[in-house]
Amino acid sequence: MDGGGFRSILFLRDHLQTYPYLPEYTKLSLMQVYAVFGDPVEHSLSPVMQNAAFSALGLSARYLAFRVRRERLRDGILGAEAMHFGGLNLTIPHKEAALSIVEPDENAAAMGAVNAVAFRDGSILGYNTDGLGAVRALEEAGVRIAGVRVLIIGAGGAGKAIARQLALSGAEVSIANRDRRRAVDLAAAVGGRGYGLSDLAKLVPEAEIVVNATSVGMRAGDPRLFDGRLLREGQTVFDIVYNRETELLKDAVRAGAVAIDGVPMLVWQGVLSIEIWTGRKAPAEVMEEAVREELRNR
Repeated sequence: MDGGGFRSILFLRDHLQTYPYLPEYTKLSLMQVYAVFGDPVEHSLSPVMQNAAFSALGLSARYLAFRVRRERLRDGILGAEAMHFGGLNLTIPHKEAALSIVEPDENAAAMGAVNAVAFRDGSILGYNTDGLGAVRALEEAGVRIAGVRVLIIGAGGAGKAIARQLALSGAEVSIANRDRRRAVDLAAAVGGRGYGLSDLAKLVPEAEIVVNATSVGMRAGDPRLFDGRLLREGQTVFDIVYNRETELLKDAVRAGAVAIDGVPMLVWQGVLSIEIWTGRKAPAEVMEEAVREELRNR
């Protein structure tokens, strides 16, 4: 992490300052700090969501977002442990790199990616809640997974987690990625099939569930992953991007497909993260409403 970020937190803790975005009675020195590390991270709605959860649970805690460059991830995680942070979430581009820094549990190690970090008894523990979050998002939307043909686009940290969890849930998984070798390797690990992006014209119409597990669509003007006319009625299109309505989801609606944005996955991976950190049951409805409200106001 940039040194200034950590010095700022230390200053806040040492001098008991109160800031406008906190309740008047709040003092950071009395609070447990959590954070998300990413680059970019300014789009993240995790602080809005997790702070709503902490408030609903009556916890003296605050969740912040820090831009951490790829090459400073180790410094950032070790710094957070040194300052007794309660836990971390990791987003692009840190999920895979974190494996060499933390002690991953069996699930995170198998997925090859970490998105939640906990500090316990001198250990830095890594977990992956993305896969379960994606499955829960689909289940909450009434989408059947077992025995269904699923196409996952992307073989990065999120793609790995989603592919493994959907395979464990009984889906027939195909993975397409810009680097075909990564897709083939991931597919072999989960019992699926791997392809390059050039195969999407054939794969998309055949799939019952199409998952965008890339960051494409996060920014206005991003190119489409494929021609939206390949989508059809009866499909489910799940885009993990949550900060805006993507062209992919607009194409899905036009095709008569079920369109699911990334908010439910964000919420459920966040629910699981809070339960790992605190042992408390997190308020999913409160968290989703906080995210939706923030999106409405942007």
